[in-house]
Amino acid sequence: ERNGMIGNIYSMGLALQALEATRKFYAPRQWDCAQAFSRVYAHDYQQPMAIAQVLPALVGRSYLDAAGLDCAATKNMSPGRQLPLPPVQGTHSIPRAPIQVHYCITNTLQGKHFHNCTSVEVPSGSTLLRVMEEAAKEDPQTFCFQTEQTSWGPFVTSIHGLAGSTEDRTYWQFLSAGNALEEGVGTYKPQDGEHIEAVFSIY
Repeated sequence: ERNGMIGNIYSMGLALQALEATRKFYAPRQWDCAQAFSRVYAHDYQQPMAIAQVLPALVGRSYLDAAGLDCAATKNMSPGRQLPLPPVQGTHSIPRAPIQVHYCITNTLQGKHFHNCTSVEVPSGSTLLRVMEEAAKEDPQTFCFQTEQTSWGPFVTSIHGLAGSTEDRTYWQFLSAGNALEEGVGTYKPQDGEHIEAVFSIY
């Protein structure tokens, strides 16, 4: 129904592992393995956690297979027989052209409501986190924010002094053209002229 997508791009790894491990229990309904894998192949995974979850599925295994792995064949491998490291790239790089990103923060749930927008200029290829940092640099009182580091990358805990809460089931949701982002602020790379909105939401 969703062209192979199961949940979102980051739930795909575990979903594919589960479906592959329990494939014989899913008759008579079949799932389109090729279509699901094509979604995974097309995505550029960046976070180690996401890679760790999708990699077993890509080689036809699941975490359940870890107990039966024979590590004796690899533990005595000498450093000379290991795979070579990729060549180190030069430190000189071509400056990236600047792009403009429109960024808004909106709260209509708690306390004093607000809707503030700005446009910031960042180098092309910058992450949404960089956009937020530039907005906070230009107007710290309005666009200040806090993050916490997780195994999935930085997680935005508060914006403009308003923090999400598990008790209230509130969090900051990031949207582009009204659609929820499938990547976190540390990996999502906005395009030139894109409109990003952080909306204080309930899950």
